[in-house]
Amino acid sequence: MNPESPLPRRRFHRTVFALAGVYNIGWGMYAALDPQWLFRFAGMPPLNHPQIFACLGMVIGLYGVLYLEVARRPEHNWVAAAIGLAGKVLGPMGLAVLILRGEWPLATIVMCVTNDFIWWIPFGLYLRDAWPNFRGTLRR
Repeated sequence: MNPESPLPRRRFHRTVFALAGVYNIGWGMYAALDPQWLFRFAGMPPLNHPQIFACLGMVIGLYGVLYLEVARRPEHNWVAAAIGLAGKVLGPMGLAVLILRGEWPLATIVMCVTNDFIWWIPFGLYLRDAWPNFRGTLRR
């Protein structure tokens, strides 16, 4: 397949990344405006420095902008989607360590359910479908 080959399931991928973009921007804005929400939800003491969680919200929101770009040009944004999926795998791994150590309660997994787990299959499917186009750009 060359870089100009049609992307399988293009409409589906565009929809997924548009939804992911809007979701991430919304989640990021909420986390920036109410950085204590997760700690209240999970029954944890409030953060001493809520700006750290607000900053996480900013980063998640910026990922949303990248996802909107993938939705706009899915044939050309394999790397952005791969970085996004990497974050969606590494984040839960870090949370799992905190939960297994007993440092954070299991209730905090809600963050990974909504931010990460639901996107694994559609992002992975996109990466598989878009790989031939991306691989073709590497050979140039």
